[in-house]
Amino acid sequence: MNRPRADKDTAQRILEIATQLVQTRGFNGFSYADIAARLQVTKASLHYHFASKAELGRCLIERYESEFVAELDAIDGDANAEFDKLRRYARIYALALDNSRMCLCGMLAAEHGTLPEPMRQAIQHFFDVNERWLARVLEQGRARASLRFAGAPREVAAMLVGALEGAMMLARSYDDPRRFARAADRLLAELELAQTPAAAPRKVPRGR
Repeated sequence: MNRPRADKDTAQRILEIATQLVQTRGFNGFSYADIAARLQVTKASLHYHFASKAELGRCLIERYESEFVAELDAIDGDANAEFDKLRRYARIYALALDNSRMCLCGMLAAEHGTLPEPMRQAIQHFFDVNERWLARVLEQGRARASLRFAGAPREVAAMLVGALEGAMMLARSYDDPRRFARAADRLLAELELAQTPAAAPRKVPRGR
């Protein structure tokens, strides 16, 4: 009677463990045996839920994207200022680093050449979703004179995603999340439009 619920819970645990393994080791850095050992089940039981590792990988990306989109929706609901939205977006990456993890799709992108096509397409979809969201924020910020940048919003959005993913990689290589924070702050500062320009020095009349 409780089998469907138990099956669903097991599938979620598999996804949780696999996500952690990808974010710390990469997709090629673990096997079904690693997951089975952590769950204390047989590899056959894993295949019951995910017939192949490729299927598991695709499900991981879809689940990660769904959670990421929920974060973006929360930012849209809580923040009004475009610059604040960008800072909170960068914070999503920072929190992953604070937990000794990487962006799941960033890790997978580094292994692009070894992944099956459905996973490659899912990774591209994840980044497309992020770029579209960022482009919308950037476009709104420029229209409201709160952000400044040259070029098309989508191009700047792609640059932001690439820069943040790269900053994560470097910060991880130094085992220093502060490197990411500094890079992200500097990157976003280039987009913030000064609210009040510095006043020109007042001329002093001659004779005083």
